[in-house]
Amino acid sequence: MAVGDEVELAPRDPDPTATYEWRIASAPIGSAATVGDDPVEQFEPDAPGRYRLELSAPDGTHTLTVRAYPGHLSASGSAGGHYGRSGEAGTETETTPAGDGESGEATSARADDGDTAAAGPGGRPRLTLSTEVTDDAVVVRADASGHPDGPETTADLDVEFLFDDRDDLSRADVTIDGPELRVPRERLPDLARVHAVSIGRHGYSVPEAVEIERDGTDVRTELPYHPPEWARDATIYEIYVRTFPGQEAAIDDSDRTVFDAIVDRLDYIADLGVDTLWLTPVLQHDGAPHGYNVTDFLAIAEDLGTREDYERLVAEAHDRDLKVLFDLVCNHSARDHPYYQAAVSDPDSEYHEWYEWRGPGEPETYFDWQYIANFDFTHLPVRRHLLDAVDEWAPLVDGFRCDMAWAVPNSFWREIHDSLKDRDSEFLLLDETIPYIPDFQGGLFDVHFDSTTYAALRRVGNGEPAEAVLDAIDERTRIGFPDHAGFMLYAENHDETRYLVECGRSAAFAALGALYTLPGSPMIYAGQEFGQRGKRDDLAWAHADEDLRAHVRRLATARNATPALAADASLDRVAFEVAAGAPAPVVAFARESTAATDPDSSGKGADSSGDRVVTVLNFGDRPATVSVGPATGETDLVTGESVATDDGLRVESVVVVPAE
Repeated sequence: MAVGDEVELAPRDPDPTATYEWRIASAPIGSAATVGDDPVEQFEPDAPGRYRLELSAPDGTHTLTVRAYPGHLSASGSAGGHYGRSGEAGTETETTPAGDGESGEATSARADDGDTAAAGPGGRPRLTLSTEVTDDAVVVRADASGHPDGPETTADLDVEFLFDDRDDLSRADVTIDGPELRVPRERLPDLARVHAVSIGRHGYSVPEAVEIERDGTDVRTELPYHPPEWARDATIYEIYVRTFPGQEAAIDDSDRTVFDAIVDRLDYIADLGVDTLWLTPVLQHDGAPHGYNVTDFLAIAEDLGTREDYERLVAEAHDRDLKVLFDLVCNHSARDHPYYQAAVSDPDSEYHEWYEWRGPGEPETYFDWQYIANFDFTHLPVRRHLLDAVDEWAPLVDGFRCDMAWAVPNSFWREIHDSLKDRDSEFLLLDETIPYIPDFQGGLFDVHFDSTTYAALRRVGNGEPAEAVLDAIDERTRIGFPDHAGFMLYAENHDETRYLVECGRSAAFAALGALYTLPGSPMIYAGQEFGQRGKRDDLAWAHADEDLRAHVRRLATARNATPALAADASLDRVAFEVAAGAPAPVVAFARESTAATDPDSSGKGADSSGDRVVTVLNFGDRPATVSVGPATGETDLVTGESVATDDGLRVESVVVVPAE
């Protein structure tokens, strides 16, 4: 974090009946920063350097080292900057270095010096770690990249390594040579966590981390801020649970449940090329069909089925190699929740402190929503209750889709992240944050709603030049997301008008093409694949657009079979010319797999089919003939048909052709 930013201090795994107290044990020279005496406090550093804070708790004293950079490096002032909790300036990028106060080595003269922002173009640098386990050491390498709009190169950036307060590893145990840290095997504790930040003239990167675990002579490393491997290229299918079965399912007239109806469609979903299900909330609620107004965080909604029914659905999905995401609501409860009812009816109730209040009898909410009330996360019983809910549902599923992630304190998400990753490093945390926040990649979430590309797809579908789609992808890097960040691509969801309705059928075909060919994980909202028009209506299964559904299946097949369409494949703009048709709705780009640039990255060589491709999208109502700069093949990898003409490639909505 930077001087002037705030970080929330909170005990982890709290006992609401216990006493906790924070104190500043050491601070940089000249600091007058203070901390209050509540269990949950906001701490604002006022001088660059390291602050050693101590938490007095029932089980002893815990140490947290906060690293503060000069205020002019703050992420809140970076290009494209929208960071931190929504509505607040600043960012929480705390690190937890060594318990003895030694927090690593600053290799950057700018890390603590200067109080003036650098002139000229630029912004946040980026950083990704990699590891190598040798016979005598563990090597951690930091790959730093400058801002795409600035002149800084990797050589211009500095890297700072920091050590975790909880571990028996300090600066004296390692050697640091620029961007490389080496830990001799004999100095390794059973568990060591190393944090890293790259620093440039305009800011510092989203923090990175590596975990090193030793078991006798075996050494294992993890990159806990990277998405699970399965999630990077997942294909996600959102189910709005109460209307998914459709009217013909006749749930009300039988012993069948909504969960049973979803099970009946699992083979169909898997046949679409989907591998991950996101179900909207399944907990007891106030009657609103979306389910986000929760009245019991520990009970399955009675109108959907029993807990046994839900567990059967998850098991059936797993039998088909489908992952399941649980929609986790933490920001608020329904006003029908018994705790809120007790709080609003009696200001002396023990539950009154559970909620934020605008005034007597009027709870705090966002957007003036009338049926929910925001929790107060400074109150330990709230945290305990929601952590218990996390513990209740996490063992059943493969990940959480985190509702309104921007509205919940970062410290709470960081605790959830660390706790879940300690149990299962492959557990996925997907955040709904609009617009997305780069620092959420630094130990809070794995994959992010790509609302920027969503908005670009909508604008293009309404007539803006299609190049806007590539501008949206570039925005990820421009605002500071590291290369390992994960993104969920979508053109619609349960909160938005169906893309087909707003933008038309031709644009809908092209938008689907974009989801499956741009870097990220495509998400299909149930019904999108067959032309459903109502965003939350009963699905019209009997009135499907079969051409659209076949298009989705072909796209999924092509994506899964083409290495250059993987999430980690590069994307580059290419020169193109529209020889026939409208030019504005057309855009072309190249993708190249890691195997093409690094033959050792997979078992495949650089000449493998599908390692280099060119994609052309056409959002217009009529076909276009497009010539592209790179030499390409003639066969569309989506349809398997030739798209070559004398003047270029014939593109109705999307083509993907091999490139030389």
